[in-house]
Amino acid sequence: MINGADTAFILAAAGLVLLMTPGLALFYAGMVRSKNVLGTIMQSFFMIALISLEWVYLGYSMSFGPDIGGFVGDLSWFALNGVTNAPSPDYATTIPQTVFMIYQCMFAIITPALITGAFAERVRFVPFVIFALLWAILVYNPVCHWVWGKGGWLGAMGVMDFAGGLVVHVTCGAAAFAAILVVGPRRGYGKRSFIPHSLPMTLIGTGLLWFGWFGFNGGSALAANEVAATAFVATHLAGMAGMFMWVVMEWIFIKNATTLGAASGAIAGLATITPAAGFVGPNSAIAIGLLAGMLCYGAVNLKGKLKLDDSLDVVGIHGVGGAVGTICLGIFASTSVNPGGVDGLLAGNVAQLWKQVFGVLVVGSYTLVISWVLLKVIDSTLGLRVDEESEVMGLDSTEHSETAYNS
Repeated sequence: MINGADTAFILAAAGLVLLMTPGLALFYAGMVRSKNVLGTIMQSFFMIALISLEWVYLGYSMSFGPDIGGFVGDLSWFALNGVTNAPSPDYATTIPQTVFMIYQCMFAIITPALITGAFAERVRFVPFVIFALLWAILVYNPVCHWVWGKGGWLGAMGVMDFAGGLVVHVTCGAAAFAAILVVGPRRGYGKRSFIPHSLPMTLIGTGLLWFGWFGFNGGSALAANEVAATAFVATHLAGMAGMFMWVVMEWIFIKNATTLGAASGAIAGLATITPAAGFVGPNSAIAIGLLAGMLCYGAVNLKGKLKLDDSLDVVGIHGVGGAVGTICLGIFASTSVNPGGVDGLLAGNVAQLWKQVFGVLVVGSYTLVISWVLLKVIDSTLGLRVDEESEVMGLDSTEHSETAYNS
């Protein structure tokens, strides 16, 4: 039967997750140069329209529809055919299926938006939109079904992902890495610094993302219950621990604590706790957040040595964070925290750890290959990258005929 409290909670959670995409747009836009602010915002913001349309006609049915061989859902729910206000016996028995559908839509929206930080300031808008649409169909929807769909093969073998460590963060991180390889670095990368034009904007975006993350993780319980409370608490504690550790790492290595570092650490902690949020207690969440701050800090600083221009640290924060969090689930998860979950290594279940590692390898490899192929095909036919003159002038004027600031 429909539960009013659960329904209201998931509707609110869906709104919070939607807020994360504009929050991400501000988070990214503050870190680019002033001539690319609107272009960066538009790449995230337009996903709300593009992916919502894709979700209604293809995405929801492919992700959660009746299973085809464990790989993808069929298209029997095309255009939301048969998706009603009755509860879904397969996914959420106390809320309307329409509510579950729109909640999951918000996850699908933000995932391709996250990828854009890897190639900020150098990719044309229309080819990117084509890539995002095809990527949602060929990568996000199948992976979502593998992990969360009824009959999905990774979920069936016991791979766990509470709120998107694999489905969202590992996929966007692997796709970001592919984009870095195909698109190449910004002009002048390694020869001059690219200074963020507005760190206050980035910090506002961080706050909106943190706020929205409570819907992202807490809402993944799909009910207003004790699992949602567990996930909510774990989310905040991991976020603050990630921020704390990142700032400590800065003090150790550069003798300064930066606002950008604090923001990056918070996002690293939030991304890393995502797959484990509903399965671990407070102290485990803090440990995961501390690991996130340390490992993601190291990964972000490694990109310079490898000469990889991950403009806004998508691979180092989301890719590494999603992978680390997914593996940490296999270490810290406990049925004493969530009786409906699993035990991890520390509770005596070493098999779960290997399942989580396998999930990371499969999802990361599949996403990397498909993303690379899509990017190469689009680049060879339409051209992904702006020309040199447009890159010098900035995406705002060349791609959108606008400027963010009047001088």
